Amino acid sequence: MKFLLVGTTRERGGAEVHFVTLAQALAAAGHEVEAVVYPGAPVAAALAGSAVRLHAGRFRNVFDPRGYRVVIAAARRLKPDWLVGDFGKEYWPLILIGRLLRIPVALFRHRIKPMKGYSARLVPRLAQRFFAVSGYARRDYIERGMPAQRVQVLYNPVDSGSYRPDATQRAALLHVLGLDENAIVLGYIGRMLAWKGIFTLLEAANAAMAREPRLHCLWLGDGVDRQQLQERINTLPLAHRHQVLGWVDNAHSYYNALSMLALPSLEPETFGRVSAEAQACSVPVLVSDVGGIPETLQPGVTGLLLPPGDVEAWRDAILALCDDATRVPMAAAARDFVEQNFSTPVIAREFVRQLGEADR
Repeated sequence: MKFLLVGTTRERGGAEVHFVTLAQALAAAGHEVEAVVYPGAPVAAALAGSAVRLHAGRFRNVFDPRGYRVVIAAARRLKPDWLVGDFGKEYWPLILIGRLLRIPVALFRHRIKPMKGYSARLVPRLAQRFFAVSGYARRDYIERGMPAQRVQVLYNPVDSGSYRPDATQRAALLHVLGLDENAIVLGYIGRMLAWKGIFTLLEAANAAMAREPRLHCLWLGDGVDRQQLQERINTLPLAHRHQVLGWVDNAHSYYNALSMLALPSLEPETFGRVSAEAQACSVPVLVSDVGGIPETLQPGVTGLLLPPGDVEAWRDAILALCDDATRVPMAAAARDFVEQNFSTPVIAREFVRQLGEADR
């Protein structure tokens, strides 16, 4: 099949990672894939040199004629079987171009925040396929008025070739971090925001550290509450067992330094990509039982599902995974779980299968 993906965002986030990973997965599966991307943006940089042919374009808004010209020209040259979009500002342009050129359109939604009234009603009906990235998100969209029969679920793909356990990399990272090879490292990777549960995790981690001398905490990410987090850490007797690294471009390599990963969100998220990425590296996870996050693990097998905001429950869970007898079997099961449910070949096949159903 031939696919033309359109994503002229300049951001770097979960939707952007999805766009890049899906494009690469489809190309790896033998499909012809091209993409319209914003020149110099993170998406363009991530796809540069790949099997995906790139076209420079941008949509400032739904009315931007420059964006239409680039997409129409690329579509007329490629003659794709599907137009694919990930970002809200391009939903209507792709629907209009699809109608003009008689090309079906598949759209993904990565946010829980509702679209404007007319878009929520019309976009899923006018696109030939409209995907939520979790069962939770699908239910939320339907409750907000989207037609149930028009909303499908397709999980975020994880490149298990890039996200994989690496003992050599682990040893090197622990050395760089100044940690002993027997250290137990609890990691947080994501935006530094209060609603992400970072302060709950800080309290729970400190309580666990008081009982487990091998436990250290690694914080990767940036956000408006990063400074407050650092200030709280600085007041702690065990501050030396926390390392706040901030934004790291190649954060994925740090999964191999972790013994466990925490995703302690207090509010619903559509999915929780870092949970799946960590498990692909054979890292068990501790995650909040909220939103689409529970769909990213096999509770009790590859990690633990916990009540959001409950410091004592999180402390006890951290201590439970400090025990090799609990943590090691979970680590062993984690990668297989991701391979079976979120790996790029699995998601690419399922995407094509669901697109085929749209034709019947």
